[in-house]
Amino acid sequence: MNSSQLGIIIGLTGQTGAGKTSVGELLSQKGCEVIDTDKIAREITEKGSPVLIMLAKAFGEDILENGELNRRLLASRAFSSRENTEKLNSVTHPEITKRVKQKIEEAFKNGKRAAVIDAAALFESGEDKLCDFTVAVVCPEDIRFKRIMKRDGITEEQALVRIKAQHDEQYYIHNADMIIRNYPPFDIKEQTDRIISRMESEAYGKKKG
Repeated sequence: MNSSQLGIIIGLTGQTGAGKTSVGELLSQKGCEVIDTDKIAREITEKGSPVLIMLAKAFGEDILENGELNRRLLASRAFSSRENTEKLNSVTHPEITKRVKQKIEEAFKNGKRAAVIDAAALFESGEDKLCDFTVAVVCPEDIRFKRIMKRDGITEEQALVRIKAQHDEQYYIHNADMIIRNYPPFDIKEQTDRIISRMESEAYGKKKG
């Protein structure tokens, strides 16, 4: 795929509960096409899909109820350890990446100036290689802990398991081109404007080149 020649591709990732969805919404308001890989993941695990069959083999047939995925049960197993999270990713990433590429091309054909890949596992999936630059949203663990419990309606223990199954802040700082800090006293809108500035700079460079 050579879609990046038509527009800018931004990778957006971060720790669970850090708030990358909020950054994605702000980028959408600025005219970017945000591609939600969580939504794609739900699409590829619909009843009877090949991916769903592979997940049942990997995590147990009981994750299916009348042929449909019990997402909460899968999440409890897939996010119980980094090893299991990697197993989940190995099953789902190939199809997710295929659809991400299709959506990027559609976005540029529809005149969007930038496509944002919103992906928790941006680097693990290799989708960062599609991007002109990458952005990671980070936040202290105690704040994320409260956000996750409120957002997903899970217990303290379940929230802690999810957090521990992910990489720490240094992983994102090391791998991402830009870091967004979504907690006081940092202003998320001001930081998102820096992403737009970077995007416009990258686009200017492409036109000049």
